Amino acid sequence: MKVTKAQAQANRGHVVETASALFRERGYDGVGVADLMAAAGFTHGGFYKHFRSKADLMAEAAACGIAQTAAMTAGVDIPEFVRRYLSRQHRDTRATGCTMAALGGDAARHPEAVRTTFATGIESMLAALTPADISLDGADAGQARAKTLDMLAHAVGAIVMSRACPDDSPLADEILAVCRDNILASLSPSTTARTPAKSSD
Repeated sequence: MKVTKAQAQANRGHVVETASALFRERGYDGVGVADLMAAAGFTHGGFYKHFRSKADLMAEAAACGIAQTAAMTAGVDIPEFVRRYLSRQHRDTRATGCTMAALGGDAARHPEAVRTTFATGIESMLAALTPADISLDGADAGQARAKTLDMLAHAVGAIVMSRACPDDSPLADEILAVCRDNILASLSPSTTARTPAKSSD
């Protein structure tokens, strides 16, 4: 039976979503095309009907994963994002977690198309973390962007370091707790000042 264009597009999208989860879970080099297609429910030979190469799929899968994270982040204030991001739940769910934390190191060793996707993804995350009603010009806008970028890089790095530790390692939890607390303190002048008498916690 001939596959319709709509079904072919749906099949392609399913492969991209499957690859996005598997790559985050196992890394780019930990998933072969045959295994990936089998996980998606298709034959190995069908891969090249949709993609020119594994690198093309890697770029699309990264864009898919980053878009999912950006969508979940949109509308969430930064302190809440930090609490959710620097949590043990996020740390332990690689397949559905942040693509940048799961694959940023891998991406650095792959073709430019993959790295360009990550750069675009970082911009989308910065946009998602910027309040829609904010209106800043010039230096103020630059400072706000720098602060958000610093926070995001700090959070991603904390997840990477925590995951590098053995499961249930006290250090893994310590990394998350220390970085989470420090980022939250940097976001709140009253918290940074550490005046217990005026604490609102």
